Amino acid sequence: MRKHSVLAWSMVVALGGFLFGFDTAVISGAEKSIQEFWHLSVMEHGLTISIALIGTVIGSLFGSRPSDIFGRKNTLYFVAAAYLLSSIGTALADNWYLFLVFRLLGGLGVGISSVTAPIYISEVSPADRRGRLVGLFQFNVVLGILISYLSNYLISQGGEASWRWMLGVQAFPSALFLTLIYFIPESPRWLILKKGETGRALEILRVINPLNCEQELAAIKNSTLHDTASSGNLFSGQYKTPVILAMLFAFFNQASGINAIIYYAPRIFEMAGLGAHSSLLSTVGIGLINFIFTLLGINIIDKVGRRILMLVGSFGLIVSLFMVAFTFHSGHMSGFAIPIYMMMFIAFFAFSQGAVIWVFISEIFPNQVRAKGQTLGSSTHWVMAAIIAFCFPYLAESLGGAVTFSFFCVMMVCQLIFVWKFMPETKGRSLEQIETNMVMH
Repeated sequence: MRKHSVLAWSMVVALGGFLFGFDTAVISGAEKSIQEFWHLSVMEHGLTISIALIGTVIGSLFGSRPSDIFGRKNTLYFVAAAYLLSSIGTALADNWYLFLVFRLLGGLGVGISSVTAPIYISEVSPADRRGRLVGLFQFNVVLGILISYLSNYLISQGGEASWRWMLGVQAFPSALFLTLIYFIPESPRWLILKKGETGRALEILRVINPLNCEQELAAIKNSTLHDTASSGNLFSGQYKTPVILAMLFAFFNQASGINAIIYYAPRIFEMAGLGAHSSLLSTVGIGLINFIFTLLGINIIDKVGRRILMLVGSFGLIVSLFMVAFTFHSGHMSGFAIPIYMMMFIAFFAFSQGAVIWVFISEIFPNQVRAKGQTLGSSTHWVMAAIIAFCFPYLAESLGGAVTFSFFCVMMVCQLIFVWKFMPETKGRSLEQIETNMVMH
């Protein structure tokens, strides 16, 4: 029962990941209709697509503050409300400027949830199941992407106003998320660190780890004493190892080109010679592959470890991106060669970077600076995502698919070197054990 309680809490918080994925990808099916509806110029259209990412960057940059001040649970209430208002607002917006405001609000929700949700799950998870439970967040992200692609495909048959339904349907899971947050407890580590409420924290720890809850409480208090004596400045020398690891990990995640593919999949497939209808259907295939291989990754992450997944994934990403670039270069784009290589890319990404990123970044920072560290990793990720999503249409049009995907391929060679030489393994160790190792190095 207690084991299932932690799983239930994690699943509720991971609903934030579902909305994250849905909100991120739903625009891909609506973007052309929106451009036509408001007669947007190329620059206005670029802003319309990237405005949510701008909100995401802002949300991820400041996500640690409400998480530390008001608690992980109360911050999740704000995230759920932002998703709900954004979905209703974008569906009903009667002018372009109002539409931008509500898309920005949705982006804020995505940014803050990418900081708060992985922290919460990592702080309530037993060490031997932490990878799988934090991985639920990413699993729900890709489930949200898949459902948004399916939803877009089905709703697209509904005529001129179908784009409003594409965006508005998100209100239903948002309302469910807002309701279910009431039933989860606060993070015990936040209660100890920020409130000094060891009694409430111990009750929650008894559910999480009934056999060793007293020892875990002592370990958290000891780490808190150590953190209090040390600097709370994330960029002081003692935290340089987790800071460098988080920034590079997040940088390479987006330098793979993943968000360019998620946002512009139909456009890429049309560049490869597919018709508009086939392109939309192919995005459903991408969502399905993403879902299946993320599920595989999170099921084995606690067995084989984070590092092995990243090594195998990096090799696969290099090969698949090389094949996409080579196919664009050769000009032999008849049939489904590009979609097949894209799906191969998605499979390796989901299995490695997709399954590992939020787990790894949520583990490597000490209790005192975990929210700040998660903010650093998340904001690096989203700044890169915004840059690549904004630049991709221009780069693809001016440089062509071959050069663009060759760049992503070279970045994955660099990622392979980073993982091989510098990435430590964190599986099966408590957050306090990881902290001791990171600060020492």
